[in-house]
Amino acid sequence: MTEEISAIQASSRRELRQLVRSQLQLLLEQGNLEGAKALLIPVQPVDIAEAIEGLPESMQVIAFRLLAKDEAIAVYEHLDSAVQQSLVQQFKHQEVLDIVDKMSPDDRVRLFDELPAKIVRRLLSQLSPGERQATALLLGYGEATAGRIMTPEYISLKETLTVAQTLERIRSLAKTSEIVYYLYVTDASRHLTGIVSLRDLVIASPEKTLGEIMTRDVVFVHTDTDQEEVARMIQRYDLLALPVVDREQRLVGVVTVDDVIDILEQEATEDIYALGGLQSDGDNYFQTNLITVARKRVVWLFVLLITNTVTGTIIKSQESVLERMAILAAFIPLLVGTGGNVGAQSSTVVIRGLNTEEIRDLGMGQVIFREALAGGLLGLILGAIATLWAYGLQGNVFVAVSVGVSLVAIAILASISGSALPFLFHSLGLDPALMSAPFITTAVDVLGVLIYFYIARIILGI
Repeated sequence: MTEEISAIQASSRRELRQLVRSQLQLLLEQGNLEGAKALLIPVQPVDIAEAIEGLPESMQVIAFRLLAKDEAIAVYEHLDSAVQQSLVQQFKHQEVLDIVDKMSPDDRVRLFDELPAKIVRRLLSQLSPGERQATALLLGYGEATAGRIMTPEYISLKETLTVAQTLERIRSLAKTSEIVYYLYVTDASRHLTGIVSLRDLVIASPEKTLGEIMTRDVVFVHTDTDQEEVARMIQRYDLLALPVVDREQRLVGVVTVDDVIDILEQEATEDIYALGGLQSDGDNYFQTNLITVARKRVVWLFVLLITNTVTGTIIKSQESVLERMAILAAFIPLLVGTGGNVGAQSSTVVIRGLNTEEIRDLGMGQVIFREALAGGLLGLILGAIATLWAYGLQGNVFVAVSVGVSLVAIAILASISGSALPFLFHSLGLDPALMSAPFITTAVDVLGVLIYFYIARIILGI
């Protein structure tokens, strides 16, 4: 089995994960615990975590208990929060305490954020004094801030140390630090004064002091900085870690790039769900029970249901027009559907621009004007095609022109709505991704139908 895994490792990590998951479940079903334990020995912790997540819930705790203590801690940190909670409830108390006490503080805080308050208080009170203090420190900061996601496990040094002394100190502290690629220089009051990369340290002369080789222009964030801004700064400056200081500029922790990757994935997932009218609380969607899934999805579907009712009422109010030219009704889905797609495109690029700050220098007015021009251009292209298609379908040039002109107007309306509404909701402190989609649909459906019938009345003389 080990040889088979090694062969697959060379070809595809995905195939490896699939093999481990299927073989692990088969061995557990057969009751072959020794075989299952041997199977997991050469596998990376993150792949073991994914394999355990794919097992039936009754097998997850069995598979986890096959791991050695040190490996179990690494695997546990990679597990989905829902699986972590499930295992906590099934473990014996001492097992839970052994794992939680050895976790890094930032990973432990993420777990505590998902657990019931009663369990968190009990676990917190039984941690070792040092780990309890570190965890309480992080829990004291606001959610989704740099202080909440940072780790206090870093190496800080004084600038009077020589390179040789620093290397010796790194050897003694490396096991208690989450990152050694950057070394932070502080003064007697723990104020951050400089930074030294491991590369600079290795190539410097042993007798030089840190004060001579350190960089004094340090990029840092404060404990109350939003985690998305932290992620953007690490991305912008190509850092592996970012120091975090308090209001007095004292170094209190660092945010590492692996945590930032998790944040970016989480924020991107929330935005994608929100664009589809889904409320996300960070849980794995496919591991959430159906009642919760329905509750998350029903809100905006209900809003859209009401919108469609209003649209239907407007169409009913135009019975006199439809009685004289019934073919007009055939083009309503085409017009509002195309308008909805144009609006969704505009809102997507604007929301993405707001998140990445790509449109920060353009300003709201310029962005909306640009999208309105784009909508007009798209409307002309699509309108010309729709006019030809409507004429071929009906043979009435006036109906065809009504459809084409309406499509141009609706495309412009949709582009303006799609670009303006995200700015509006952003200024109100609301989530643009979650709020924009249903309101864009409302604007396009209701106003689009009104525009269509108004233009048709003018051109057809009804």
